[in-house]
Amino acid sequence: MKSVLEFRARKGQAPISMISAHTHWEARLVAESPVDCVLVGDSVVTVIDGEPTTFAATPEIMARHVAAVARGLGDFASRKLVVGDFPFLVARQGRAAAVEVAALLLRAGAHAVKIEGVDGHEDIIAHLVQSGVPVMGHLGLTPQTVHALGGYKVQGRDPSSAAELLRQARALEAAGVFGLVLECVPAPLAREISAKLAVPTIGIGAGEGCDGQVLVMTDLLGLSPGPAPRFVRRFAEAGQAAREALAAFHAAVAAREFPSARESYGGAKE
Repeated sequence: MKSVLEFRARKGQAPISMISAHTHWEARLVAESPVDCVLVGDSVVTVIDGEPTTFAATPEIMARHVAAVARGLGDFASRKLVVGDFPFLVARQGRAAAVEVAALLLRAGAHAVKIEGVDGHEDIIAHLVQSGVPVMGHLGLTPQTVHALGGYKVQGRDPSSAAELLRQARALEAAGVFGLVLECVPAPLAREISAKLAVPTIGIGAGEGCDGQVLVMTDLLGLSPGPAPRFVRRFAEAGQAAREALAAFHAAVAAREFPSARESYGGAKE
């Protein structure tokens, strides 16, 4: 999948697979896979830097990681669709700031941007879309408003908050988004929202009724330390393999078994 037009055309067709990746090495792996598209999320500061929230992400940090992922995916014309996250509060700083950050991310290699929420900056989203910047929405558990939400909790459990999420989803569609991430939303509500929108939805902790699914690369590979959220499936245990490799390396060094003669250079020209 190489464009937002292809993304939109998948509505009601084959499910969309999206990976949230932050580094060049991750992008190299994704480039060789059948995965459809890549989100360079502001979770980079929690996954890579160990920050407790995504607030530490800045436009410059996001642009640097978008560029790293874009290089890993290869030539712009042939690589997979890349979506870059708008950092904390940028969408609330006015049209000029939003356009500047969108330009920064697109110049770094993104094809589109993702913005959390809609109330209070619906006009910013519409302005970006009208300016030629493809925008993906994000509702449900929006990490940039985690304090206002009272923590990392499932959203839309009661009828009132469910109706509110549906209203916001329709507002985003009216503003011109080409897709919508639904995070930590009850599966029946996510299915209902997906059915009522003309644009594809991408779920994370939102059940199988969405038009696609996204996971963070390190979660998917089993590289993230500690317990995983309920919605994460570890499709590999690369973390355990890495720990075993490190222990084996240490043992080989301690026993003077590494490097071997084959892994060393002789004095004469070889």
